[in-house]
Amino acid sequence: MSGSLDAYLILAGLLFAIGSFGFLARRNAISMLMSIELMLNAVNLSIVAFGAFGTDAAMAAQGSVVALMVIAVAAAEATVGLAIVIAIYRNKRTPLVDEYDAMSQ
Repeated sequence: MSGSLDAYLILAGLLFAIGSFGFLARRNAISMLMSIELMLNAVNLSIVAFGAFGTDAAMAAQGSVVALMVIAVAAAEATVGLAIVIAIYRNKRTPLVDEYDAMSQ
């Protein structure tokens, strides 16, 4: 195993910051979903890094299981989010979130 825990955590923090900026700066629903996925991947990286650099062997296995659960939640979020975006796009003909203000119209 190469590198240190600090390097992985810095990379995870950088990825999370990029995802946060992308979510807050973009108005396109697809870009916002991609930014959320980037933030979830940053969390996964930090979970796996903490598990790998821990002193207990069971901690590494538990970190991997938690990371797999986060991946499953991210896949479900992407599926449901994309289905909602496609349904709204068919009605409103725009992917911009600002145009979704009146869902009942």
